[in-house]
Amino acid sequence: MNLLEVRALVKRFGGLAATDGVNLDVRRGEIHALIGPNGAGKTTLISQVCGTLQPDAGSILFAGVDVTRLAADERARLGFARSYQITSLFPSFTVLDNVVLAVQARRGSSFRFWRPAAEETGLADAAREILQQTGLALLARRMARELSHGEHRQLEIALALATQPSLLILDEPMAGMGGEESARMVSLIEGLRGTYSILLVEHDMDAVFRLADRISVLVAGRIIATGPVAEIRADAEVRLAYLGEDEA
Repeated sequence: MNLLEVRALVKRFGGLAATDGVNLDVRRGEIHALIGPNGAGKTTLISQVCGTLQPDAGSILFAGVDVTRLAADERARLGFARSYQITSLFPSFTVLDNVVLAVQARRGSSFRFWRPAAEETGLADAAREILQQTGLALLARRMARELSHGEHRQLEIALALATQPSLLILDEPMAGMGGEESARMVSLIEGLRGTYSILLVEHDMDAVFRLADRISVLVAGRIIATGPVAEIRADAEVRLAYLGEDEA
C-alpha cells in the first residue's frame, strides 16, 4: 500500500535537529498532507525526500527500493516530482511551449532550438492533455510572463505532471493566493486524487481539511500525530501545538 516510506530520518544543523527521527509514509493514490508551524522542519524533510538534502541517519524507501543515497535527478527518473514555493518557468515562452519542453526532457528527445519544440511530433499533443488536466488549455498560446500568480502555480504543476511522476510533492501550492485562485488550485489537486500519490505541504488549513486523506503534523522536527482529518482535528496535542487551540 505504501509508495513512500520514511524511517527514523534525522538531519542536524549544528546542535539543532531539523528532523528528529521522522517516520512518514504515503500510500499509493492518497493525498497526504504535512502540516506544522514555521520552523517545524517541513522544508528540510521534503528536501531529504526529494534528494536535494542528504539525511544524517534514517532511510527513505520508494516502491520498496532504498533511495536514501540517490541524487535528486535519479529520484526524478524513478517518479519523484516536486513543485516549489517559488515558480521557475520560461517567461518568454508560451504556456504550451513550457510544458512541451518538460515533456521533451522526460522523453529524452533532442532539443531542436532552431524551431519551436511544439512542432515536434507527439510532444504538443501530450502537452495539451496536461494543460487540459490543469485547467490551462485556454491559455496555451499566452506567454508565461502574462499569467497571474495562481496561473503560474497551475503551470508549475503542469510541468511536474509532464515528468509522469508516481509521487507528486506540492510545496505550499496555495501560497500568496486569494480566495478565487485558492479555490481553483484546490479543484485542480482534487482532480489529481487517485491518479497520483501526493505529499502536500500547506498552511491553508481549509484546503488541507478538504483535500487530505491523512495528515501528519510536524512540530520541532518530530511527527506528533498522523491520521485522517477528523482524528487530527480532534487531537488535543495538535490543537495546542499547531492549531492554536486549547482543550475545550
